[in-house]
Amino acid sequence: MKTSQNSSEHFIYGINPVFEIIKSDRKVHNVYIQRQTEKHLQKIIDLARQKQVPVKAVDKEFFEDRFDKGHQGVAASVAPKKTIDIDTLLDLAFNKTNSPFFLVLDCIEDPRNFGAILRVADAAGVNGVVFQSRRAAGISPLVYKASAGAIEHVNLSEIVNIKHAIGKMKERDVVIIGAEADSKTGLWDVDMTAPLALIVGSEGEGLRQTVRSMCDIIVNLPMLGMVNSLNVSVATGVIAYEVLRQRRKP
Repeated sequence: MKTSQNSSEHFIYGINPVFEIIKSDRKVHNVYIQRQTEKHLQKIIDLARQKQVPVKAVDKEFFEDRFDKGHQGVAASVAPKKTIDIDTLLDLAFNKTNSPFFLVLDCIEDPRNFGAILRVADAAGVNGVVFQSRRAAGISPLVYKASAGAIEHVNLSEIVNIKHAIGKMKERDVVIIGAEADSKTGLWDVDMTAPLALIVGSEGEGLRQTVRSMCDIIVNLPMLGMVNSLNVSVATGVIAYEVLRQRRKP
């Protein structure tokens, strides 16, 4: 992957991520538009000018030198996204009227999966996503692109050891639910209306044993086909929407 960051600039690229970040409260330094594509990006140009963000027309090489394919001829240099500590994340969630729902990522290292999970988190109303600072995909331009800008609307807590975060959640009576294919408990057999945290692991290894031992319940998804697993972001979406379904029942 080509680098898209240096010590002075943090880049976001792609139509949806750039549009969402301009809409947000985060500081945007500049928006870069590929020459001769302006008419396709007028919505972004208009919003940037409305928010008094400088818009610069640049050549195609500006994007090809910095980003992978999929930049769509638009990028922005921005201040880094801020994360929050686990106590603040819990306090924010418990101060809302709805039952809290968190996602905890156990060594999700693929930035595309991380981004797709953040898109699920935003769509399903998740109160926050917890991830480790080691052995995990960090907050990168590719994560922004994969999340289609949803990252701007999700509270993130980056922590040295997610077991510490799980312990904090248990202190608040959050039910810890792990997802593993070898569980005998089906997704639809579990009450998900209480405050809960869903833990998902990497596709290669699943949940680490030390993390699995902290779960109150382990659930599986029924698999009727010949392939015995789903992509982790797809599985997360299925489970998140089961949580949403149960909580929206009359």
